[in-house]
Amino acid sequence: MREGKLKVNSDWNKGPQVKFTVQDPCQLVRKSLGDPIAEDLRYIVKTIVGDENFVDMTPNRSNNFCCGGGGGFLQSGLPEARRYYGRLKFEQIKETAADYCITPCHNCHSQIHDLKEHYDGRYHTVHIWTIMCLAMGILGENERAYLGPDLVDVNPYPK
Repeated sequence: MREGKLKVNSDWNKGPQVKFTVQDPCQLVRKSLGDPIAEDLRYIVKTIVGDENFVDMTPNRSNNFCCGGGGGFLQSGLPEARRYYGRLKFEQIKETAADYCITPCHNCHSQIHDLKEHYDGRYHTVHIWTIMCLAMGILGENERAYLGPDLVDVNPYPK
């Protein structure tokens, strides 16, 4: 993106001005690459949704809260405990009033989506690649499952 090799832009979101936040995955940010990768993540998100449409969580980066689904907990068979520990993440997302929470990690995606369903959240959970493809105008019809009615018809895939 920085070199201009990946052609993305946020023009698709100038009209709707849909608000996005981003989850900092524990394994990627806190346990391995730290704040520099969190900054790269924010650069990508702001580039694809528009700087004015990004709302950061507080706290964030390497101080962000865990979603409660990592380290195998998502597959543990203990959904009540997982949701209990994830409640803090749900409240954190809710505080942003963002329409979407972008998740670069599949475990975070599944957990944050489940928290939204369990606690009757108002946000949608999307993989980062979904919004990247939307920003490139190449998101396929069958790849829009997690988009809400506000985005499902944006940049329709050519037939």
